[in-house]
Amino acid sequence: MLKLYQFHPSGNCYKVRLLLHQLGIPFETLETDIMGGATRTSEFKAKNPIARVPTLELEPGVFLAESNAILWYFGEGTPFIPSDKLERARMLQWMFFEQYSHEPYIAVARAWIVFFGIPAGKERELEERTQKGYAALDVMEGELTKRPFFAGNQYSLADIALYAYTHVAEEGRFDLSRYPAIRAWFERVQSQPKHLRITDLAPAQAR
Repeated sequence: MLKLYQFHPSGNCYKVRLLLHQLGIPFETLETDIMGGATRTSEFKAKNPIARVPTLELEPGVFLAESNAILWYFGEGTPFIPSDKLERARMLQWMFFEQYSHEPYIAVARAWIVFFGIPAGKERELEERTQKGYAALDVMEGELTKRPFFAGNQYSLADIALYAYTHVAEEGRFDLSRYPAIRAWFERVQSQPKHLRITDLAPAQAR
């Protein structure tokens, strides 16, 4: 069975759980003490030299890291990747946007506020990250006023990637009440078959 090394509240780890569940692929989660330095051990770095979660063990001794790379690995050949060339490229466009212009701001603000504490002397940086997070949300709102999903009319990997941290952005003190198109998109994502909430256990481990 697939083994997902993760920190459960992480949006990047949630992306992987959500897609695997929607594809009906069984997996096991192994909680990793990232606050205690578990990813920085030589044992973990042998699995993933980048020293981050999610890290997925595909088979004994074979590992894949980076959440969007994992999404692509499992999404290839499924309806989660559009067959149209342009829509497929747009899907990738928004996945790149998520990692470059969205996650570093919204996810980091949430992590500092909820899990790790704001590092000493980083209050001004938090303000800057918040401003850039709102800039990303503004871009998303504009896009979602034109189409139901980020790759056109089809729910795709781009929606999974962007939903993961956006739907919990209020935990990072982002006000989502001013984004009606994003909130309507939340409902469309949540209505997809076999939707899994970020707080849900992996199905195989649920009691």
